[in-house]
Amino acid sequence: MKIRTARAADAPRIAEIYRPYVEKTAISFEYEAPDADEMARRMAAVLKKYPYLVAEKEGRVIGYAYAGPFVGREAYDWSAEMSIYIDWNARHGGIGKALYNEMESLLKKMGVININACIGYVEEEDEYLNHNSVDFHAHLGYQWVGLFHKCGYKFGRWYDMVWMEKMLGPHPDVPQKLIPYPDLEKD
Repeated sequence: MKIRTARAADAPRIAEIYRPYVEKTAISFEYEAPDADEMARRMAAVLKKYPYLVAEKEGRVIGYAYAGPFVGREAYDWSAEMSIYIDWNARHGGIGKALYNEMESLLKKMGVININACIGYVEEEDEYLNHNSVDFHAHLGYQWVGLFHKCGYKFGRWYDMVWMEKMLGPHPDVPQKLIPYPDLEKD
């Protein structure tokens, strides 16, 4: 398996991977799956500042992960929100862990200290949502820090949302200036 920066040419495959999460689950709170053009637009926006990675096996993209701004105000620059999606038929094979390990390494080099994950949640698992994402993040060292009750409505029912966080290092009195991902790649 190879992990690399996503390219515009990956957008159709990324859209294909994401589609079942939108259409068949409450993992994504989107109602309509974005097409390849929209995914390419989103990817380009992320890559202006943050990593957007794909896992590739035998020349085929099998998963992707990206970081983005947490809230979007300057004081939050040292925090990032994480997202990850794995090909429906390739889940539970270590791809997510490998993507997140690489992502965490890059974010740490950029100067990011806090990483956060926003995760759909339900007390009693149903056919649209289980606890796999929360368990995955906990396994990787994320801590549960917040629960928003019934904030997402999908498939005719209400879903909760949780925030989980992980610290990539200590919080200095004065943090280093954040290095945007494209600048980090040039080194």
